[in-house]
Amino acid sequence: MKKLALAAALSIAATSAFAGGMAEPVMEPAVVEAETASSGGILVPLMLLVVVAAVAAN
Repeated sequence: MKKLALAAALSIAATSAFAGGMAEPVMEPAVVEAETASSGGILVPLMLLVVVAAVAAN
């Protein structure tokens, strides 16, 4: 009788654990960054140098 009661208690506990079912996995979208041109990093200092040289020449 004890084994029957134990089996009933375990079966009730097991069914409540699976009551929600399987949920669909949620995946985050991948972030893709566009590459930028690196010439702007050196173009601005060169323009500044040209302006400073033109002012110093006057």
